[in-house]
Order: sequence, then structure tokens, then C-alpha cells
Amino acid sequence: MSEAAAQILATKIRRTILTQSKRANVGHIGSCLSIADILATLYGGVLRIPSPDAGDRDRLILSKGHAALALYGALNAVGVIDDDLLETFCSDGSPLGTHPEHVVPGIDISTGSLGHGLSIGCGAALAARMQNSKRRTYVVVSDAECNEGALWEAVMFAVHHRLSSLTAIVDLNGQQALGYTRDVLDLSPLENKWKAFGWDVRSVDGHNSLALESALSGVDGDAPHVVIAKTTFGKGVSFMENQLSWHYWPMTDEQFSTAIAELEKSEA
Repeated sequence: MSEAAAQILATKIRRTILTQSKRANVGHIGSCLSIADILATLYGGVLRIPSPDAGDRDRLILSKGHAALALYGALNAVGVIDDDLLETFCSDGSPLGTHPEHVVPGIDISTGSLGHGLSIGCGAALAARMQNSKRRTYVVVSDAECNEGALWEAVMFAVHHRLSSLTAIVDLNGQQALGYTRDVLDLSPLENKWKAFGWDVRSVDGHNSLALESALSGVDGDAPHVVIAKTTFGKGVSFMENQLSWHYWPMTDEQFSTAIAELEKSEA
């Protein structure tokens, strides 16, 4: 996928995040914006998903489930969920909530209890091996999830079983609900922690689609893989970038207009 095409896809995802979060008057905007480029790269060509129900399709687990709106935006952009369904986000009776549910087309696993997505990914990768399937498993986790003991249990399990079809992607945006990760529990340099457990580690700019695609596609060896994607919380909207308040806050009409104007300017 070309850099230009990835940028167009990422911008479409960001537009969905802003538009639907404003319509539903919900937050988690900054967390969604930080992974737009990661999801654009995955759905732009890395993931092998001929159809949402193909048995040998690659699996994607959004462990940081509070960023579900970004995933809905990606699924809409590639035609898996239609505009009518997208417009029901956070409405009564809609399957599109603030965390992803497996009843939604294109979503394999319901997530939201932070720290557990990688364990599910280990199970998916191990199942693929037992079924002699070539499918790959990708798990998007937040850097704050690396505070969770359950995640490190999965890290050890994956190495012990040499789950080379498993790739974790850490959204390293430096923030979590109640503070900056360096203040809550500092694990930097994070790369060294994963290396110490035996993972194949790549560190990239999480907003550079070509670097992401190279890191996600060029994997070999018999160890599980992790891409440390260095991102900016609230990426694409200047007044949201690196601001803790945008983990939860919804937008006012004026803030929404400003955010959309900035997005349109970036498209020009």
C-alpha cells in the first residue's frame, strides 16, 4: 500500500472517530486517534482477510478495547460494516458500543478488560498451529496494558510455545486514563522488557505507514514478534495531542468544528 493511500485511509478513520464521537457525545477520542495509522496499515494490506468469515483469515484483536470507534472506522472504510450500521454507534440496541463485541461483522473477539487481549491472541495463534493454518494473529495493546501482570504471563507463554505467527503491536502513546505512563508505572525503555523475554522486537514511528508495514510484514524466525509503535495521543487534532483530558471528554460544537477543519487542512 502506498503512503498516500494509507494516509487517505487513516484520515477517513479519523473523520469517523470525530464525527461519530460527536454525534454520540462520548469520549476515548485521543486513544482512538493514536491508532488510526496502525489500523490503516493493517487493513490497507497487511491483514489477509478475504472475507470476515473466511476460516484462514488473519485474526486481529483490539486489546485496548476502549478504542473501538477507530476499529469501526477501519471496518467501515474497507466495506465490512456499512454507513447505516456505523451511524448507530452508541445508540440503544446497537451492537456498536464503546468496546468491540464479536457479534459485529469483522470483529473476532470482544475486548475491553485491559491486559487480557494478548492471552487471547496466544490462544488464537496456538489454535492456528494445531489446525495447520497459515493464518496470523495481531494484537493491538496499549502501553498502559503493559502495567498488567496478565500481559506478561502471555508474553512468557508465547515465547515458551514459539508462537511465531503472533504479533503484538504496542500503541506507545505515553498516556493512560489517570496520568502519563511514566508517572503511573515507568517501563521505559519498553523494548528492553520484551527483548528480555525473548520476543523479536521492532520499534517504529506509529504514524509512518511505510515503517509500520515493513515492521509488520517482514517477520521471520520462530519467536513471537512485537512492534513498539511510538504514537501521539490525539494525533491529527492539535488541541487534543498529548492532553490527558481527551481520554474521556466529549467535544463541544466549537471543538468539533475546529477538529474537522484541521483534518480537512491535512487532506489538502
